[in-house]
Amino acid sequence: MIMLPGIRKTLPLPYETVLAKLPDALKAEGFGVLTEIDVRDTLKAKLGVDFRRYKILGACNPPLAHQALSANLGAGLMMPCNVILYEEGDSTVVYAIDPMETFAATEPALRPIAEQVRAKLTRVLETIA
Repeated sequence: MIMLPGIRKTLPLPYETVLAKLPDALKAEGFGVLTEIDVRDTLKAKLGVDFRRYKILGACNPPLAHQALSANLGAGLMMPCNVILYEEGDSTVVYAIDPMETFAATEPALRPIAEQVRAKLTRVLETIA
């Protein structure tokens, strides 16, 4: 399997446990969940196929989002910050976007904001571990 860019954590916890912990961990770092996409249900409804439990949460930290958009309107392309979780055997994998692996890392006005977002998302993954 190819490693995708992002902050990844494989947890020896059931999917339901991680899903229950994730919103509170995000909230503790100033993020709210704006969107939640249940990939399994969507693929079943649209294509009639079975898929593992997989969710995409669109998280936003309003003060940091405002700072980023004020610095560069193109930053909206990276919003909200996607956090995914899915089953992998008896474990749950959680991935969060790493803004330091996007154009934000090379844009001087966005770099300090991207560093803050990365630190916060890293703490979210550590909290649920």
